[in-house]
Amino acid sequence: MEILTWVLTGLLILTSVILTLFILLHKGKGGGMSDMFGGGMSSNLGASGVAERNLNRITAFIAIVWGASIILLGLIVRFQA
Repeated sequence: MEILTWVLTGLLILTSVILTLFILLHKGKGGGMSDMFGGGMSSNLGASGVAERNLNRITAFIAIVWGASIILLGLIVRFQA
């Protein structure tokens, strides 16, 4: 059970870093915090609709894995003797 805890902790750390990076890669919609940090500048480098949709899908999948690892770690801690 201790190995599973270590694996889930490592997965949680890895997905946290990846999720943060993928969220920062998203294009700003304007008028919010992204404008404050320079995200309001229009750039055509990553403006492809397919790339944005794929980034959304990957981000959602990573978020689901992140949430599942948190829930599983919580269950292990709760029911450990």
